[in-house]
Order: sequence, then structure tokens, then C-alpha cells
Amino acid sequence: MTVTVKPSPVVLLTGASGVVGQAVLERLTDCTVVCLTHNKPVAGPQVVGVRGDLTRPHFGLDRAAYEELADRVDVVVHCAAITGFSVDASLTNDLNVRGSAAVLAFARRAGAPLHHVSTAFVSRQDLTRDGLGGARPEVYLDSKRLAERAILDSGVAANIIRPSVVIGDAVTGRISQFQGLHAIAGALLRGALPMLPLQPDTRVDFVPQDLVADVIVGLVRAGTTGGEYWVTGGEDAPTAERIVELGLDLGRRFGLELDTPRFVSHDMVDRLIRPVFIDSLPKGQQRRFDDMLAMTALFQTAEPFRSSYHLVPGVRRLTAEDLEDAFTASMLHYALVKDLIRPSEVAA
Repeated sequence: MTVTVKPSPVVLLTGASGVVGQAVLERLTDCTVVCLTHNKPVAGPQVVGVRGDLTRPHFGLDRAAYEELADRVDVVVHCAAITGFSVDASLTNDLNVRGSAAVLAFARRAGAPLHHVSTAFVSRQDLTRDGLGGARPEVYLDSKRLAERAILDSGVAANIIRPSVVIGDAVTGRISQFQGLHAIAGALLRGALPMLPLQPDTRVDFVPQDLVADVIVGLVRAGTTGGEYWVTGGEDAPTAERIVELGLDLGRRFGLELDTPRFVSHDMVDRLIRPVFIDSLPKGQQRRFDDMLAMTALFQTAEPFRSSYHLVPGVRRLTAEDLEDAFTASMLHYALVKDLIRPSEVAA
């Protein structure tokens, strides 16, 4: 279904300070963007900041302000979500389920198409719910499934956008907040990753943030709704072995002395490594290890993700080489921010 979109629509954007939301905001320069934020104010040309709370009735606004906002908005882009695997389940469900329901209700009231950012990992129905320590990825995934189902059953004109792991900008590597895959790559560059709980041929699926933003903005401009778009590397996603090679090549290029980590199974971690080594670590280090274990568990599948984002007008499908270059750019940005590599070394 296609809806008529004004040349310069008023867009309600949630999660504008997050990874995807910030990249979307940078591309909507010809629109008036109303950024609904809970804590971090967002500023910019043609940006209107509204302090609100998705988990409260009418976003925490008084009824008149809510109605006025609904009358003004033409398009809704919903990026806000809790994505951490160690966050309390009630907090995750408050924002990801109840908050998404509130955004859906607003889109219905406004008569505006809704572009909802979910995750490609909703397809991981066979993810184990044990052996991941304190990290609970299934809480996050269940919340995203519930939000999707409510939207698909609502009859509201909407799109579901399902990115895999989101990394930094494809060219600069820049990102508003480092993600779980950055932590793994960072440990590799520090020489602090003796083992990686993945099989060497496992696909590590990620996409750069600018690609996800281009898909969302492309859908906003086209006025196309009723679609489910998989923004993934798919069959072109690199293997875990290739990811390690890229990290080692980058680090050694700048003189870092790095050892190749050993690939191990999750079963070995549960039976041998956790009881002997992990359980004796400080709680903070245990949590980081559990988060890494949870993320790598998401990649453990024989089948690559579907990939359909290139069906959006104006969006080009990335090649395997493009994805590798984007990953290297993200690692380099991380290394520079964390002072693992000096800017003068890159310039040289």
C-alpha cells in the first residue's frame, strides 16, 4: 500500500539520540522532525524537541498537547528501544512492548504511517534460553516479537524494519554509542580475546547504521507501507573467521601485537571454561563475558538471514566487500576513540 506523503512532512521520531535514530535524523534535513526524547535533548535545524515518556499515557503530555501533536504529525518513525541483554525484564517490556503500543496508538490517532524498527533476530526462534549466564537475549527478542505482532494485527499503515547487528557509519565508522560487536572487536584489538565462542564458518551478520537509516528514510519518502524489510548482510555476511582476520590485519598494521583467538563451542564454555575461569571473575567482567556469549549465540545458525532492504527505492545492496570495509572502518573508529591507535599513525 502507498500513502501520499507531503514534500516536507512533519515526522515524529523516537529514539533520536540512539544509533539508528541519530542516523535517521541526519537524513531528514528537508523535514520538520519532532524528536520525542525522555532524557537527552536533541537539537538541529528544523528539529523540535519534545520531552516525553513512551511508557506513560499520552507520552506524559497533557491531553491538549498530545492532541495538538497528533494533528501536526504526518509520519511516525519508531526507533526507541531497550536492546541490552542484561536489562531487567520489566523495564525491557515497558519500553519495547508498552511503549511501542503507545506509539502505535499515536500513529492511529494521527492517521500517520508508522515505520517501526525491530530486529532481524526475531527469527531466532531456536535460541537456547539457558547457559548464557545473566544475559537474557530472549527477553529482548520476545519483546520485539510482541511489538511486531501488535503492529501487524492493528490495521495501521506500517512497515517493519528488521536490521541485524548495527555497526558504525560505513565510511567513517562513527557511531553514537558502541555496541556489543564493538566490545568483541575491541577485546580482539587489545589482545584480550583468547577465545571466541563461535564456529569459524558461522556468519556474523551486521549492517552499517547509514544503510539502516537510508532504508527508513527511503520508505518515508516513498510512502510505501505494509512491508517487512530485512536489513541484513544475508549470504554476504562475513564468517567469524573472516572477522577475526580483519581485526588482526588492522591491529598488526598499526603495530599491535595480537594473538589469534581460539574458536570454541558454547558447550565447552558451559562445561569447562565457566566453572574454572569465568565464575571466579569480578561481577563486571562476568557480565561482559555473558553479554558476549549472548551475542555470539544469536549468530549460531546454519541458515543466513533473509535480505530484502534493496527493494526500497534508491537503496543499493551492499556487497561482501562493502560489509568488510564497513567493519574495518568501525574497528578503526573504535581503536581511535579508545586510544589503541594514535591519529598520527592513521594519517601516516
